[in-house]
Amino acid sequence: MDRWQGKVAVVTGASSGIGEAIARDLHREGMIVVACARREDRLQDIRSSLPIEKRSRFHIMRCDVTDERQVKAVFEFVNGEFGGVDVLVNNAGVVKTTELVQANNTAEIKATLDTYILGVVLCTREAFNSMKARGIDGHVVIINSIAGHKTPNLGDEMPSFNIYPASKHAITSMVETYRQEFMRHGTKIRITSVSPGAVDTEIFPDHLIDIIRTTMPLLASEDVSNAVLFALAAPPHVQIHEIIVKPVGEKF
Repeated sequence: MDRWQGKVAVVTGASSGIGEAIARDLHREGMIVVACARREDRLQDIRSSLPIEKRSRFHIMRCDVTDERQVKAVFEFVNGEFGGVDVLVNNAGVVKTTELVQANNTAEIKATLDTYILGVVLCTREAFNSMKARGIDGHVVIINSIAGHKTPNLGDEMPSFNIYPASKHAITSMVETYRQEFMRHGTKIRITSVSPGAVDTEIFPDHLIDIIRTTMPLLASEDVSNAVLFALAAPPHVQIHEIIVKPVGEKF
């Protein structure tokens, strides 16, 4: 991680869970972190928990990744304050549990697609152009899911998770599209998809978390963050395209 010392990382969905773990770890590794999320109060709590002398490298911004104006505001701040972004971690997420066939569930479907597809597109576009303009070998990480490779059948006790698996399948395809586009533009910007199995985070609704914890093994957020650090730490000529991280004993 030495090459990233003093460099700038933007992390979306950084107010809890995987995003918080990644933001904390990148900050600990010496990066300037811009932590983004809708819950600005939670971001402030994270910053306040850091040693006072290190808080100047941890910046917070309220950002809903489905809102193009807010996304652009984040990168305008980063470009103006630090000259640009070096690492982007697309992590913002939602989970909706209405079935696809359920009546009047358009809002849930749209929220999922806008977060996992539109949000990733907006953030990656802004980050790429910032990196390209400065001629740097940056890195884009997308937190995908095992559900982006195979739609899990979790049995009758669990919901279908709406259009979540389909949106993650889209991410798997988008990562390869980005790799080709980054290369086509003559850059050496890397992209990595990190696909965890089930992770013990707040993203699951309260009525499901107890069922999940008792029926399947779970990863910790730090396990996923470790995978991100591994990809970032690879030599500049190495493209770690996909990492799948499962807890031991996972059945799907």
